[in-house]
Amino acid sequence: MGDNTTANATATAAPAFTYQNGDIAWTLASTALVFLMIPGVGYFYSGMARSKNALSLIMLGMLSVAVVSFQWWLWGYSLTFAPAPSQFIGTLEHAFLLNVGDAPQSATATAAVPGLVYAIYQCMFAAITPALAIGSAAERGRIVPAAIFIFIWATIVYDPIACWTWNSDGWAFKLGTLDFAGGTPVHIASGTAALAYCLIVGKRHGHGTDEFKPHNIANVVLGAVFLWFGWFGFNGGSELSANTRAATACIVTNLAAAVGGLVWALMDYRLEKKVSALGFCSGVVAGLVAITPGSGFVECYAGAIYGIFAGVICNLAVKLKHIFDFDDALDVFAVHAVGGLTGNILTGIFASKKVFALDKIDRLGGWIDGNWAQMGYQLANSGASIAYSFVVTYLILYIMDKIPGLSLRADLESETKGLDESELGELAYYHVDRLVSVNTRTGETKTVKEETVHQQNDTNVSIV
Repeated sequence: MGDNTTANATATAAPAFTYQNGDIAWTLASTALVFLMIPGVGYFYSGMARSKNALSLIMLGMLSVAVVSFQWWLWGYSLTFAPAPSQFIGTLEHAFLLNVGDAPQSATATAAVPGLVYAIYQCMFAAITPALAIGSAAERGRIVPAAIFIFIWATIVYDPIACWTWNSDGWAFKLGTLDFAGGTPVHIASGTAALAYCLIVGKRHGHGTDEFKPHNIANVVLGAVFLWFGWFGFNGGSELSANTRAATACIVTNLAAAVGGLVWALMDYRLEKKVSALGFCSGVVAGLVAITPGSGFVECYAGAIYGIFAGVICNLAVKLKHIFDFDDALDVFAVHAVGGLTGNILTGIFASKKVFALDKIDRLGGWIDGNWAQMGYQLANSGASIAYSFVVTYLILYIMDKIPGLSLRADLESETKGLDESELGELAYYHVDRLVSVNTRTGETKTVKEETVHQQNDTNVSIV
């Protein structure tokens, strides 16, 4: 009789954790959306580079997924989200994803999804961040050292910044910093690291004299489409629930991207009297970057404000590389570091208690709610992350560059040939060795290398 009673009680007992299947489904779908952003970064960067380096930039993004996925399983997730006694970095309690399962992640403020769902979602954030940073060394940075750098950087830079920002034991989290989806761990960290990377590897040969034109604007547009599309999962998914607050995050994300693109295009139009597809796409990404930290904290109208400020400030920030004479090939610092800082500051102003109330959270937002201290919290986390990411990244790269076999920069011959051929042994476009130039005066034809085409006079060039 006693055995039957026990069995019946066990069979009818409520599960230890209760989740909404819709929340899990939305978070897993958002994981896939964020993954799609990584090849989006690759295509965006690839189109902005010369064709002889196109494949290497796409490949670096995919290498970032592979390297960080392994690092995240090994110890990255644990260092970021396990209990953090130091308020700076977690323990190895969840190394190899041990003790991560159906239970909610203990060191976060959410119990909306199981720990394993949260782990794979956050893995995509960790993977895209170094993929953003390495773009600044485009066209001259070696690939194998870059892959090793990604593993080290994710461990020593990304994990600590993400821990202190998002882990409930982290100092910035306890301070009251607001960062909904990664303005600091993703964008400020990657943008500042990009500055260190381009300083260490130096300028491309011909910088300041040669004209480095994007080879495929269509790829830039395609990359921007992937990013815009995926960012709904990046920001909307960070709610970890399929609810009204997630919808608000999606709305402000879309609005900031649209306004950012229009503003950047208008700023370029005033100079060139033409609508630039590249400028529009750059503005879209700047708007997306800026809205990231505030997407789950601000009301819908704020999305337009974020887009305006991002479009103007990031556009002007591009000129910094000319003022200070550094070769950030793809403007990673201007768009991501400056855009992330802009977004953090605006979040300190426009975060609203009305949006918190959508999750039944009773707390003030930013300046609009009279919470003047919030701006100090935002600046504290931003400043600490800028300094930490730049200094530590610089040291990592400086040490790596001194180790035989790990030199970061390709030699002159490899750079001239292009990283696709010299580093990968493959080309994005195999037609480049079969370009035929026709002398319009003599009718003479000959096959030329792609890089020599623009030096021909009186020629028409066709692909055979």
